[in-house]
Amino acid sequence: MTAFLISLAVLIGGYFIYGLLMERIVGLDPHRKMPALTHRDNVDFMPLPAWKVFLIQFLNIAGLGPIFGAIMGIMFGPAAFLWIVLGTIFGGAVHDFMSGVISIRRDGASLPEIVGEQLGMSVKQVMRGFSLLLMILVGAVFVMTPATLIASMTPDALGVTFWIGIIFLYYMLATILPIDKLIGNLYPLFGAALLFMALGIMYMLIFGGVEIPHEMSAGLYNRHPGADATPIFPMMFVSIACGAISGFHATQSPMMARCMTNEKLARPIFYGAMVCEGIVALIWAAAAISFTGGYDELAAFMADPARGGAAGLVHSISIEWLGVAGGVLAMLGVVAAPITSGDTALRSARLIAADFMGFDQSKLWKRLGVSVPIFAVSFVIMMIDFNVLWRYFAWCNQMLSVFTLWAITVWLSRDCRVKVGGLFSAWWLTLIPAMFMTVVCVSYILFAPRPEGFGLPYEASLGAGLLTSLLLALLFRRSLRAIAPATD
Repeated sequence: MTAFLISLAVLIGGYFIYGLLMERIVGLDPHRKMPALTHRDNVDFMPLPAWKVFLIQFLNIAGLGPIFGAIMGIMFGPAAFLWIVLGTIFGGAVHDFMSGVISIRRDGASLPEIVGEQLGMSVKQVMRGFSLLLMILVGAVFVMTPATLIASMTPDALGVTFWIGIIFLYYMLATILPIDKLIGNLYPLFGAALLFMALGIMYMLIFGGVEIPHEMSAGLYNRHPGADATPIFPMMFVSIACGAISGFHATQSPMMARCMTNEKLARPIFYGAMVCEGIVALIWAAAAISFTGGYDELAAFMADPARGGAAGLVHSISIEWLGVAGGVLAMLGVVAAPITSGDTALRSARLIAADFMGFDQSKLWKRLGVSVPIFAVSFVIMMIDFNVLWRYFAWCNQMLSVFTLWAITVWLSRDCRVKVGGLFSAWWLTLIPAMFMTVVCVSYILFAPRPEGFGLPYEASLGAGLLTSLLLALLFRRSLRAIAPATD
């Protein structure tokens, strides 16, 4: 319990200390003209109350990752707690905050345009296709699981296929309607359900007489049942994505940059939402090993097909800890998480496609012209096996964070030449996460078994990851000297 409470306190403290440092580095200006006002179209560029923008951002990024990802990640052992806390504070929250601030200062530009501006036209073209593919993957991945969960709570006549149709119809409407309609009105309800879920489970962890067998004192060695084939590095850092750092989030920050009325809100909305997601991941990681009784017991639960894997564990925890009524509300929160990421993922896909085509989105027929092909591709991808989709989504998601972190680092070196404590340049604060995530993603795709990856030996994969990261750092350093020779 002590380790859990310390982790919770560090996450909250990170928002007030490290988040404030990030705010001071970029110099948030309360008088800056915001894209919501200068480009208002009452569809995507539209001023919304700060609390709504926060809830939308939080629900956008809090998909299945901080719940299912945390459950699968904690199977690696107590190292997962450290990654959730440190990854959130120094990686994920900085990543989300910086991408949001840059978008504000580039008139609400979408992620590919931001990355391309910093890393060049060739990278921009790659990012346009890569980001669009990831958004469609998210939309497809986040249909099946909520449909399955809702079907388990409704009469048999309303099966999984029925709920897939209902959720996908909602996704289509949320994609093309003005943001203040479905999303602006439903997210407070979804937010209340997700908040109840998190607070209810956390209450049981702290006050319910529950023991959290974290076993931190025994060391950070790998507890995963397939430890030889799934080493902590890099496997755990891909399994726990949205609960620590996620490239998907950087596609959502620009969407909210188009709705904010004051730049000073960037820290609570972008950095704060990621810290809240880290807390959700921490709660579910602790709940998983507490409910099952330990790492071995959790592995046995997940290996038993009759128990329903991560979804079955979430259902069991919710019902047994919170009772039937509370459990149903908690499950609604779990259902809301993927739905509120899937709808905005497809909306982001529309915005990304419209941006690179230069296609105005103020008219409904123009939004349909961009959206219909996206819906068609999403529907086709939904037919692929969910487990295959999730594996590729997880790696693509983390790879997007690599592009984003490198772009942020370049932006800091060009547009934000400040010293941290008078000692070193601010770009060091994102260069280190950028290099780390580069090693993670390159070594993962090389080491992962076929057909997911290339199935290369672990040492060779890790060496290639380190070499790639070092080469990119040297290229950055070279470009830095060309831009500003006096910068350290």
